[in-house]
Amino acid sequence: MFAIGQRALLVISESGNVLWDCIPMLDEATANFIKSKGGLKAIAFSHPHYYSNMNDWADVFDCPVYIHENDEPYIVQKGLHIKLWQGEELALWDGIKILLIGGHFDGSSILHVPFLSKDGSILCGDTLFLSPNKKHFSVMRSYPNKIPLPLSEIRRIKKRLESIPADTFYGYVKAQNLDADVKQIFEVSMERYLA
Repeated sequence: MFAIGQRALLVISESGNVLWDCIPMLDEATANFIKSKGGLKAIAFSHPHYYSNMNDWADVFDCPVYIHENDEPYIVQKGLHIKLWQGEELALWDGIKILLIGGHFDGSSILHVPFLSKDGSILCGDTLFLSPNKKHFSVMRSYPNKIPLPLSEIRRIKKRLESIPADTFYGYVKAQNLDADVKQIFEVSMERYLA
């Protein structure tokens, strides 16, 4: 196991595949598997904790790496494939969008994939963190240090999440997956912060 044991998620799409976040090890077997599925049209990131060897991944698959401009200061190695995006969302293709959420990092983002479930799926990294009992989402500046966000930021994130259709959630590890009551749990979680 490397780093924090995170996973990357491969979204297979008719118009081109997207790798959401990176894992720190890119070996021949992994590269060959992804190539057998059509390669990558893009790599996109939730936040800087996953940048690791993103330039190696981009070189192997000759694809752009999308990072929100708010997190540019955290890019240690600025490779040729890095594309900074601005604003609240970046439309890719087949309805896939990168959406700015903020909170954990100023550029923390999620990937919204409309065709993986009825109402759409959120791929998240740990921009949002699902509790082990799967009944509460946390949004914090620092999870290890338990540094909370100001209430104004919680209100902004709550409003942002209300506008995103989703019935499925995929976090940074398999235990962070949720496929029931996603919107309700978001709502209750944000209300608990604001109470």
